[in-house]
Amino acid sequence: MRNASLDAVDHVNRVVLPIGTDYPPGHVLDWHEHRRAQFLYGATGVMVVDTGAGTWTVPPERAVLIPAATQHRVRMLGVSTRSLYIEPDAVPWWPATCTVVDVPPLLRELLVSAVEFEADYSLSGREGCIAALLLHEIAERTPLPFHVAMPPSTDLAELCREYLAAPDLGITNAVWADRTARSERAFTRRFRAETGDSPAAWRARARLLAAVPLLRTASVTEAAGRLGYASPAAFTTAFTRAFGLPPSRFTADGRGSTAGGRGSTAGGQGSTAGGQGSCPSRAGRA
Repeated sequence: MRNASLDAVDHVNRVVLPIGTDYPPGHVLDWHEHRRAQFLYGATGVMVVDTGAGTWTVPPERAVLIPAATQHRVRMLGVSTRSLYIEPDAVPWWPATCTVVDVPPLLRELLVSAVEFEADYSLSGREGCIAALLLHEIAERTPLPFHVAMPPSTDLAELCREYLAAPDLGITNAVWADRTARSERAFTRRFRAETGDSPAAWRARARLLAAVPLLRTASVTEAAGRLGYASPAAFTTAFTRAFGLPPSRFTADGRGSTAGGRGSTAGGQGSTAGGQGSCPSRAGRA
């Protein structure tokens, strides 16, 4: 299905509902939730997914697993998506929080095929097997570290979301402590308790996440300068340490291979396709 509303087809008796959607640049899907779990793949562009627990930046050719009934907001930066909406009982291994994963060629081609299905596609033939194989392939994905935690407190979350929207080297622990009417020491202790990171470490990671959408149109040198790094080399070192790949792999000239590989599952293992129909026994692991 292409550019279809989930609400219009959610009642259809299929474990997996594939929908492909094209979004205008800068489109925001405001806060909402789905009854089903969602596998949200960006065939192009960058997505930024917010929940109450954190922010996940999804580079091109990656995807994010969104748990069922999770309030979230998605900012689309030049994105064409391929989504799977999945009955929660069919994927007990689905992660409890949003998780960014790689999308290797086989999974990508399965997604491209699946979004051409009708809502009530056949369970017994090729379409049912593709739907089942999709779940096997998703279960094999390895989580990628493109996220920052969000503090549950409203005042700290407001500071963090402001910083994510416009990273500023002039922001220090002292500035944030003053905003919350606390001493710097008390503020730092509270921030670490809520996020697991010091404020300085959190801001450093947020700046690196901000580089991912910048690299869609900027060079590594330009992104380093705009984010306040002393040199492109310093930026490259920090980015590679955080995400396992150099920033050059995320520029328009450097794309073409996905991060990560096969390994641990995105959230464990369990049964996969449920009632999607019979498939070759070697399609994947249950």
